[in-house]
Amino acid sequence: MRVVALVPGGIGDQILFFPTLDDLKRDYPQAQLDVVVEPRSKAAYRVSKSVNDVLTFDYKDRNSLADWSNFVGTIRDREYDAVITLGQSWLMGLLLWLTGIPTRVGYKGKGAVFLTDSVPFKPNKYVAAVYHDLLQPFGIKTPCPELAVNIPKPDIEWSQNEQKRLGVNETGYILINAGSSEVSLTGVDKLYPVKNWQQIIQECQHKQPDLPVVVIQADENEQIRRSSLLERTPGIKVTTPDNIGKLAAMIGGASLMLSTDDPLLHLSVAVQTYTIALFGPTDPAKLLPKSDKFMAIKSPTGLMADISPQTVLDKIWAG
Repeated sequence: MRVVALVPGGIGDQILFFPTLDDLKRDYPQAQLDVVVEPRSKAAYRVSKSVNDVLTFDYKDRNSLADWSNFVGTIRDREYDAVITLGQSWLMGLLLWLTGIPTRVGYKGKGAVFLTDSVPFKPNKYVAAVYHDLLQPFGIKTPCPELAVNIPKPDIEWSQNEQKRLGVNETGYILINAGSSEVSLTGVDKLYPVKNWQQIIQECQHKQPDLPVVVIQADENEQIRRSSLLERTPGIKVTTPDNIGKLAAMIGGASLMLSTDDPLLHLSVAVQTYTIALFGPTDPAKLLPKSDKFMAIKSPTGLMADISPQTVLDKIWAG
């Protein structure tokens, strides 16, 4: 069986879709599973254990009729037996009908008339579980499994060497993901003020001097550089993994992860690192599974800046 999944969205959306792919592969081990994702999200599949091929298409671009025609042609030429779509638009449903794929699975909604099977869309659940509902037409009705990733061996080895370089391989470390942008693509506030991070880090250094603080400084994380957090808070160690496998390995080695509402949050869940996540207006129940390992702090006002550093520190010491 050849199956393709159309998964728009960022890297976080892809990781949340991993359990769906993993369960499909578990029940159909000989199946060829491909995905079509936005170019910015292709990197996520470095740590997927179930996908065979990753195709790219910019769903959100101003695509011409020729672009959509080429998209349909590419999918049709691969002769898939089934397609899973996360989109609910009338256009996407029509395009999938034009591909001629026999089994077309998606959510009930505007485009469902063109699907062969549709399931109810339940947006108030944990997002990974919402995606997992799409497996019901395949006869898979088990609960959504935990997020999981497959970290390549070279990335694990890089992390081990990086921990030695930082001098944290024997002590463990608190890992901080401060986020990389002031607002998300949807306009949601996801940035926690630098002065608040500074207060949290300094208190951690004071109370746990033998547990180093490591900050993730990804290439796009200009905010940390502009804010001079690293300059204003002595003793911080910095790691700069250059791919998602190395990021996952570094997160997996941490004693505790502090993160904003960011794709790396889902990596932390997948590698089962104790995590405290900060949320602005987003409902944490949609992005964090129920577990004692993953704790959410939601802003009382919906603004990240209104989460007090003391609230975060109280959660750290309570754990």
